[in-house]
Amino acid sequence: MSPESKSLKYSIHCDPKFKKPKNSIIESSCDIVFDANKISNVDISFIFCVDELLLGFKKKYFKKNHFTDVIAFRLNEFDKKEIEGEIYISLERALENSIIYNEPFEKEIIRLVIHGCLHLIGFNDKNNLEKKNMTNMENDFLNKINWKGLLLNG
Repeated sequence: MSPESKSLKYSIHCDPKFKKPKNSIIESSCDIVFDANKISNVDISFIFCVDELLLGFKKKYFKKNHFTDVIAFRLNEFDKKEIEGEIYISLERALENSIIYNEPFEKEIIRLVIHGCLHLIGFNDKNNLEKKNMTNMENDFLNKINWKGLLLNG
């Protein structure tokens, strides 16, 4: 495969308790984020799930006991050009966030998709400046993405 070749592979899984987000919208949202960051080779699994799964990860891997909305695991080294990873999104947290921030549920899901992608690229949100930077990037990407209809027709 030549360096110019693209290989953007996404697998999307959803707890049957929820309506599965539309693959095409998830994929196009990710493509926009990765294109903007000049990344052309990705293999990412998305898992849309319940709070309890992320809480378990938060306890096991981060030694914290609180709910979270998204966790991203980079499966290969950050110095590699290609990205292999998993992004877990709590749809329960996404719904609560949408109520708290008075945003559409579908938009909040895509914000978390973007947030997870940014983490896999190597962006962090450990301090206020990093958080502000990530939020600004998320907002910029949300303005370029048509997230409406994410949950229509599965």
